[in-house]
Amino acid sequence: MTRFTSKLIAAFALATVLTGCAKDRSFGMSPDIEVAQLTELPAPAGVTAYTVGSQERIEVTVLDAERLSGTYLTDAEGYIAFPLVGDLYVGGKTPNQVAQMIADRLRGEYIVNPQVRVRPAELPVPSVSIGGEVEQPGTYPAATSQSLIRAINNAGGLAEYAKSDDVLIMRVVEGQRYIGVYNIEGIQRGNYADPLIYPGDIVTVGDSPSRRTLDTILQFIPLLSTSAILIDRTFN
Repeated sequence: MTRFTSKLIAAFALATVLTGCAKDRSFGMSPDIEVAQLTELPAPAGVTAYTVGSQERIEVTVLDAERLSGTYLTDAEGYIAFPLVGDLYVGGKTPNQVAQMIADRLRGEYIVNPQVRVRPAELPVPSVSIGGEVEQPGTYPAATSQSLIRAINNAGGLAEYAKSDDVLIMRVVEGQRYIGVYNIEGIQRGNYADPLIYPGDIVTVGDSPSRRTLDTILQFIPLLSTSAILIDRTFN
């Protein structure tokens, strides 16, 4: 499996960080991640060809071999069990590549000149994945999530402990994985452009540990008056 080198794009706050800010916004990064000299995520180069995934049904037709033709379900690792030839790894391959693989395995020993056709039983709907601190994490149609705000709204909006300035968009373009970091509240106020979302993107909203901790503390503090004053020893 190809290992993607990642690049991190601080798309919403590079200027602020470089000019200085009140809080320490430093963060740890894997050695494989570097900050790219880009102001926005690159768009996909074009339409990506369909490839077979895990837990998907594909229809295989072998000319003049009805017993071999039928619908096959890939397992969690992307294999199918095909008669006569055994397990075949088809994950990540196009239908034409799968057809050629089956034909090569059948040729000679079982069929002189096998003619094989493969197609998805149901063509997957282009989608985006939205997770983290949103009300309804899940997979949503890309057609209704064409921008970051639309995507977040489709997922029910930000959850209670969402960190609005830690919203990530992950995208693979020509074998390179990019990560964009955004401030969703700044986008909603019109301070920054609403970035476009494309099929296959992964949107993740970060968590605010300090806010979660504060709520936990307040559950156990008996209020002696109408307010509670706390001292945050970790604040810089």
